[in-house]
Amino acid sequence: MANSLFFFFSKILWALLSPGTLILLMALAGTALLFLHQTKVARLLLGASAVILVLITLLPIGGWLATPLEKRFPANPELPRTVDGIILLGGAIDPLTSYIWDQPEFGAAADRYFGFIEMAKRYPRAKLIFTGGADTLLDQEYKEADVALYFLESMGIRKSRLEIERDSRNTYENAINSKALMNPQPGENWLLVTSATHMPRAVGVFCQQNWPVIPYPVDHETTPGRSWQLSFDPVDSLDDLNSYAREWVGLLVYYITGKTSAFFPEAC
Repeated sequence: MANSLFFFFSKILWALLSPGTLILLMALAGTALLFLHQTKVARLLLGASAVILVLITLLPIGGWLATPLEKRFPANPELPRTVDGIILLGGAIDPLTSYIWDQPEFGAAADRYFGFIEMAKRYPRAKLIFTGGADTLLDQEYKEADVALYFLESMGIRKSRLEIERDSRNTYENAINSKALMNPQPGENWLLVTSATHMPRAVGVFCQQNWPVIPYPVDHETTPGRSWQLSFDPVDSLDDLNSYAREWVGLLVYYITGKTSAFFPEAC
């Protein structure tokens, strides 16, 4: 029950408090105040929302938020000779769209799957687990895990090697459900594959569950050395800001609620 309440309220609160929503609410409030002849406050709100949108459009604020997340753990890390298991976190496939079109429909994090497949082939004796159900409030009957099983098999991963965890709705549930299924033992080497921006929070959750993992980050979004490059793409810029701000807020909330070992976790 506690996990369900956390999932429900986290979705609702983020929908209301995300940067894009807050800017929209400011603009709507300003417009409403114009009709109520509260012109001074209306101009302040409308002007502020316009200035914020211009800054978000011109400045790579999303990239500034993403850079420390992606640099927390090195890309292509030195890996041990023996790996006992490999964990793939869901979040790259839209299960509802995949069901409608009857084929896997990937989002921006498709690199998670390809990194996992590469590691699975590199360590043919490692145990494999995919973890991820539905991370939306609605359409809980459509699970990413079901599409993942089909896709991974089509890419040559034997079903006999693969454990599928289909009930988790967030990173915290990924860890606790996967641990219950795989029963990792002290001294084993487990790789964790997820997006680089999401890796700090994921590592923190697994560490808090006393499951040391080796981070294998993929799906990098930033370009080192170009953090000050200006752009003029309001849609992508706002989307990036929403995405990376969400990760920082997630780190804070997970730390406050005891789901991670630190606010900005390191490998355990």
